[in-house]
Amino acid sequence: MLVTIHQPQFMPWLGYFDKMDQADRFVLLDTVQYKKNEWQNRNRLKAIHGPQWLTVPVRFRFPARIDEVVVNDAAPWRHKHQQALQTNYGKAPFHEAEAASLAALYATSSTLLREVNGLTIDWLAARLDIDTERCWASQLPVTEQEPTRRLVEICRHLGASAYLSGSEGRNYLDVEQFSAAGIEVIFQNYTPSEYPQLYVDFVSHMSALDLVLNCGPGSARVMRAGRGTDPTQVTKEI
Repeated sequence: MLVTIHQPQFMPWLGYFDKMDQADRFVLLDTVQYKKNEWQNRNRLKAIHGPQWLTVPVRFRFPARIDEVVVNDAAPWRHKHQQALQTNYGKAPFHEAEAASLAALYATSSTLLREVNGLTIDWLAARLDIDTERCWASQLPVTEQEPTRRLVEICRHLGASAYLSGSEGRNYLDVEQFSAAGIEVIFQNYTPSEYPQLYVDFVSHMSALDLVLNCGPGSARVMRAGRGTDPTQVTKEI
């Protein structure tokens, strides 16, 4: 069984969903420290003058875990996000088809950041035809704090035979710990494919929402087109 693990991000990019799509189980790692001004509470969409941030304001005390971070609903961020989507994607081919669903998504009353992120991940995964089983790290009986050992413990608990890491994992993973546990490590090979966007030149590494609003039902095909071939790849169980 192939397992992959990643922090819950807000409206993640395509590489995030490529990992999820390849795996049998995807673990949302909400038990690690929250990192301010990274991808956990914001992401980028394409605006007429270039990338624009959509940010979820939060309240937290350092060094809070992700599952402890509270959304700051005193700020009208939900309304601002919807305004930004209307302004920048009102003419996108599939904006009208998704407008009601997006409005419902933003109408949810989630108070924790991980809940907001989980909802956006579920919303996007459905539109990318991804049905990989997902769970929260906080729901697992895993207590290890050292980064690599934590990942190994999660994989062992789930019965993984292989772990799919992001490409940057080469810089920090202790692969020998996985090997000692009988778990193969596979590194993601992903380069986003170009697709039709508004505002002339293609800009890569946007939130997957950009793809969904521009390509609609063709979004899954575009996402999977960026996956590199790897002869060591473990195929997803059927």
